[in-house]
Amino acid sequence: MPPPRATLLQVAQRAGVSRSTASFVLTGRHVDMRISEDARQRVLRAAQEFDYRPNLMARSLRTKVTRTIALVSDTIAADPYAGRAVHGSLAAAVAHGHLLLIGETEGDPRIEERLISDFIDRQVDAFVYASMVTRQVRVPGLLHGHPVVLLNCLTGAHRPTHHAVVPDELAAGHAAATVVLDAGHHSGIYLVGRPADQVFAGRERMTGIAAGLAAAGARLAGTIECDWWPDPAYDAVLGALTGGLRPHVLICLNDRIALGAYQALRAAGCAIPGDVSVVSFDDSELAAWLRPPLTSIALPHYQLGRRAVELLLGPPSEPAVTRVPMPVRRRASIGRR
Repeated sequence: MPPPRATLLQVAQRAGVSRSTASFVLTGRHVDMRISEDARQRVLRAAQEFDYRPNLMARSLRTKVTRTIALVSDTIAADPYAGRAVHGSLAAAVAHGHLLLIGETEGDPRIEERLISDFIDRQVDAFVYASMVTRQVRVPGLLHGHPVVLLNCLTGAHRPTHHAVVPDELAAGHAAATVVLDAGHHSGIYLVGRPADQVFAGRERMTGIAAGLAAAGARLAGTIECDWWPDPAYDAVLGALTGGLRPHVLICLNDRIALGAYQALRAAGCAIPGDVSVVSFDDSELAAWLRPPLTSIALPHYQLGRRAVELLLGPPSEPAVTRVPMPVRRRASIGRR
């Protein structure tokens, strides 16, 4: 059997102070309570000698603070990017002395309600409400009255009611245009994908691309429309090429589209980047695996998760939307004109 757990009273007696003084020292309140440095050091030495660890359950019952937070997301296990967001959230939680609990709803409102109810019953202190696809959401009614930060989603309200952390897709679109322009391309630039207005990433990326090109007096020559997957991208790009299209640059709305575009360009006998340059978004593992490696604007999953928890556990502030920068990963798919 493990040895009995040392008590706060034992620590206080060894240090020659009262139990409340030992508690103030070990919870970091010695400055407020004007406890001498000598007494503080005696308490810390006694705690180390006893290998004292506070009884968190007893403390939570007394203070109603459990130092736990819950991340509730629609998708975690099946999403290849979710691990990075969870890792960032976990790193920030640990840095603030909190435990992170994780729940996946699978997009089912009934599962979501049960999960949130269970977390509330366990008296978690606060919530990160997350989506693995950037979109507008309605914050569940069960979370009203609890501290909440939205991760990779927005409420759509004119005035934010909660902090929300999202990737800066608008600036990412502008950055993609800048990469193309810096390489000397001012014409023959085509978008590949379907920038539907209801898709946050597509709408923001498209707006940023158009603004970036317009600032240099350039514009898109056209759009090769397709769904955001390799097969439809391959069919659409190959069809355009066999129909006589001769692009200088393809700006693909994500890396899966870029994979299909790469295959179509090769099938049509076009060299990358000698004949056609390609730039994309997301910086998935595909980007580094492709040959030549693909220039892509990275989704900052780790930074999104970390920032959400930092806002959740940081000083109170007016709710706002925080846009996290998306870094450019420059690789060999862009050639100079």
